[in-house]
Parts: sequence; C-alpha cells; structure tokens
Amino acid sequence: MPNCLPAFTRRQFLARSFAAGLGLALAPSLPAAHRKTDPDSWALLSDTHISADSARVYHEVNLAGNLSTVVREILALKRNPAGVIISGDLAVNQGESGDYSTLNGLLQPLRQAEIPLYLALGNHDQREHFRQVLRESGTLSEEVADKQIALVRSPRANWFVLDSLLKTIDSPGRLGDAQCAWLAQTLDANPDKPAILVTHHNPGRPEQVGALEDTGRLFDIIRPRKQVKAWVFGHSHVWQVRPDDSGIHLINLPPVAYTFRKADPNGWVHARLERKGIQLELRALNPAHPQHGKTVQLEWRTRV
Repeated sequence: MPNCLPAFTRRQFLARSFAAGLGLALAPSLPAAHRKTDPDSWALLSDTHISADSARVYHEVNLAGNLSTVVREILALKRNPAGVIISGDLAVNQGESGDYSTLNGLLQPLRQAEIPLYLALGNHDQREHFRQVLRESGTLSEEVADKQIALVRSPRANWFVLDSLLKTIDSPGRLGDAQCAWLAQTLDANPDKPAILVTHHNPGRPEQVGALEDTGRLFDIIRPRKQVKAWVFGHSHVWQVRPDDSGIHLINLPPVAYTFRKADPNGWVHARLERKGIQLELRALNPAHPQHGKTVQLEWRTRV
C-alpha cells in the first residue's frame, strides 16, 4: 500500500522495545497487540495538524495532546478496528520533516497494537518530507505519478484512499486527470462490493475557493457507478453527514485538532460497516459535547 503504515508484528514490537532499552517495562501493553480484530470496525480521523513541537498549542488546543487522546480511545475499544484512516492535513502548516517525526511517534501505539494506518495527504502536507520520515509508508503510486493512493479491501467494502494535495499551503485541492482515470478503471474492476472514497478536500462548486477543484468530474465518475456509496473527507473542520442528489453519502469528518467555530466538535468517528450500510459514531474530545456518542445510521443507495 503506497500510503499504509503497516502494523508491527509481535517480533518487530519486541525487537524495537528491547532495542530502545525498554525491555519488559512495555510488557503490560503487549495484550493490546493480541486482541481480536473487528473486520467491520474502522477509525476515521482528519486534520491532525501535528507540529514538531509536541507541546505546541494552536487555536487554543494542544495538537499532539488531542491526537494522543484519540489514540488512547481507539486502543480502548473492545476489539481492535480493522484500520485507522486519516484523511489528510497530517501536519500543522507546511509539512515539515519534524512534524512527521512527531506524528510518527504519536502513532506508534496503534502500530504496536497491530492496527494498520492509511494516511491521505492534504494541503498542509508536503509529499517529500512525508516520504522521507514515514519511509515505511512506501513510495508514491506506480499507477499515478506523484500521488499517494490506495485501494484498501475489507469484507464489506472497498476503501479508495485518494490524494487531493495540489500545492502545500494553498487551500484548493485537485485529483487530476491520471488519478481520476485510475479511479474509474479501478472502480470498474471492483463492481461487486460497496466503495467508499476518502479525500482530504471537500466537494464544492466551481466558484468555491478551497474545495476540490475537480468536484464535478469526480461526481461524473462516481454517480453512475452504483457501487460507490459514500465519500469521506475533511478540510472544513466540520462534522456533517448529508446525501447528494444521487444518494451518495457525503461524510465530513470532524478535525482531531481544532475547530473554526467553538460550537463544533473536534474528535474522530468510529465507523462500523454493515451489510446494507454504515453506522457512524462521533467520538468528541469533549465528552460533554451534545453530539458526543451520537450515532448516524446510513443505508447504502441501491443499484439500478
């Protein structure tokens, strides 16, 4: 997977622990690496905005502290999720190497628990720095030059993790000709299972600054392909779920980091795939938030 951080095996975990001089001090955490995995359970995150400085406070939140809390909550689930997907803006601003080094450290407990991670890129990310630090995420896609994409298969759905990074710091996103062609071809090759798209950028109108510039083209691809059931994205720092005119569910993930409006929740979403749909539970970082723990039940659109 070109943008997957694979789980540590038990042998890798022990080797790293002893090499770091931690030895059996880490032994109490070993059971997390041997819990059963729920193949239909997924942790969906977005906009972590991690800084090289783990103590950095930005928009009144400690960025690393928020992600650490989310990681602990994921590890506290009764069973491990099949994977964790982060839909971009991994770094705080310009995607510096130090940002990804800190991010890598914060994600280690998930890998030690043998949970794979799938990382998309957003407009605050920088591909070369990402690749230099997170070498185990692999190289850029061989199918689409200069893009980090992946097809992630699970028993009840295929996840298409796409790359909408156009230019670091500039707000708009774009998939581009080659990635759109790859998506259409790969969807046609996998018609028999629900498909869920993941991008960083949100859909938007042509005149809407900061959204996905080729939104219309993407809808032209996915609307007639009835196996596409949902499009997951971040970027706007808003938690919202709504259907488009064709019945595709548009799932706007909350940020792990900060919100632009004080009333909005930050946190993550625990998704559970079902036979005919998906259940989404908001896990707000503020447990007193009125939406914390609330679930949204979505039914897949039917084929014609």
